[in-house]
Amino acid sequence: MTINAALEALLFVAGDDGLAKEELARILEIDKAILDNYLNELENNFKNENRGLELEFYGSRVKIITKKEYKKYLQKLFTEETSENLSASALETLAIIAYNEPVTRSVVDEIRGVSSAHIIRKLVFKNLVKDVGRSEQPGRPILYGVTEGFLDHFGLSSTKDLPKLAEVKNEEEPQDLFDSKYKEI
Repeated sequence: MTINAALEALLFVAGDDGLAKEELARILEIDKAILDNYLNELENNFKNENRGLELEFYGSRVKIITKKEYKKYLQKLFTEETSENLSASALETLAIIAYNEPVTRSVVDEIRGVSSAHIIRKLVFKNLVKDVGRSEQPGRPILYGVTEGFLDHFGLSSTKDLPKLAEVKNEEEPQDLFDSKYKEI
């Protein structure tokens, strides 16, 4: 394992939020000056014309972004995805937002246990989720809620028509994963 690879992995997982240099130095257990050397090296690696990513610096925050010259391909990806069915992770994210709106992405991430930034972007693009304001929490993160498109897609007149969570839980019998998959027969 190298610091360069760990740095790239951390920035990739951080997604749109990026990470503060102080946080990167703490996680990697290195001095900030040494971190700057690694960031410069990573930035130079990304400048290679065979790479589709680059580093972006916002004050003390750093994130990985796609190079602007590949915008037309990325637009095709998102345009073509609009005709596809929603993935299980998209449905899960959509349900979390619908039942908890208005909700921040960090709350969605906490419930799901993984980053939801990419999925939320797709749901916004598909007009199923929208920005409904800003939280009063530090940093004033975006609050998300469902759109009229969501209601139309699922045949609802409002989110009050969503099944109550107690009803959904009672419909399915709890199943012990271990017993269902690994118990000897």
